[in-house]
Amino acid sequence: MISFATLSTQTDKITELSNVLAYLIHDRAICDTSVTWALFFEYVDNVQRHLDSEDRELYQNLLTHNDSKVCNTAKMFLSGSSEIKRVFSQYLKRWTKNRTLHIKDHEQFVKETAEMFELVLRRLEDEVEHLYPTVRAVNVGWAAAA
Repeated sequence: MISFATLSTQTDKITELSNVLAYLIHDRAICDTSVTWALFFEYVDNVQRHLDSEDRELYQNLLTHNDSKVCNTAKMFLSGSSEIKRVFSQYLKRWTKNRTLHIKDHEQFVKETAEMFELVLRRLEDEVEHLYPTVRAVNVGWAAAA
């Protein structure tokens, strides 16, 4: 099972990247640089890796648990993961092609990107407040694992 420390590191990195990118993309000239693009796709990769690792390594034990509250928490987060992946995929389809940003309407890109960052950050906050405590309760010692 993935460690709490690894998930925490992933969360910190995603948060840091979204904060930096939120600042950089406001200036169109900076938004169009290769440095911003590299950070943007690093963000994309980190979000996808985080959700995929949770899907693979956290939910199975929770979904088969005999406590219905634990099962429902897992189902809710798994469903939320699928929805975020769907929305994220649509967002990427609209603004990227072959790992290159294609921004025709900069103002709209900034708006939609801010919404995407907010969606992901809310998810991360919910994980810390609700999912991880449930995983800890089911897997005693999980947070202490390296």
